[in-house]
Amino acid sequence: MKRVFDILASGAGLLVFGPVILVLAVLVRRDSPGPGIFAQARVGRGERVFTCYKLRTMAQGTVSAASHETPVSAVTRLGAALRRWKLDELPQLWNVLKGEMSFVGPRPCLPVQAQLIKARRARGVFALRPGITGLAQVQDIDMSDPERLAIVDAEYLATRSFAGDIRLILQTVTGKGRGDRVGTHRP
Repeated sequence: MKRVFDILASGAGLLVFGPVILVLAVLVRRDSPGPGIFAQARVGRGERVFTCYKLRTMAQGTVSAASHETPVSAVTRLGAALRRWKLDELPQLWNVLKGEMSFVGPRPCLPVQAQLIKARRARGVFALRPGITGLAQVQDIDMSDPERLAIVDAEYLATRSFAGDIRLILQTVTGKGRGDRVGTHRP
């Protein structure tokens, strides 16, 4: 049922928001040099690496690192607004349609986030497709705390349901959770 929902909702979302994504991609390009859509390797279900798409929110040439390890100064003016309203995630509808992601699941991490990968592996989290949103995101837990994140991801794995997914989607759409924070790295 979840995959059918993902296919129907992402397909409809791409039809409705496709023009919005195109306009935002053009605005991103006008705001700062570089492409409007950002493609980055992420770790998905079964630890397979896939290309995740987002609207670019950081200056071109920013080092590929987790958001919390990236300086706040790397975020563009428009990028800050896109992140605040979570509009930078819209291109991930394509990843959902392709089956690489789901609407709800653990956020996909970078292949270099070894501590998070190890913690998720130990808890069986890679049995799930990564999501655009998830339990950790609405609880404001980001990737700066890999152990805590993996624990909450495992909680989602153990308690997930279609009704729970709909609740998490509605919480995300209504503004619960701040998204991936930039520059919050704690040594």
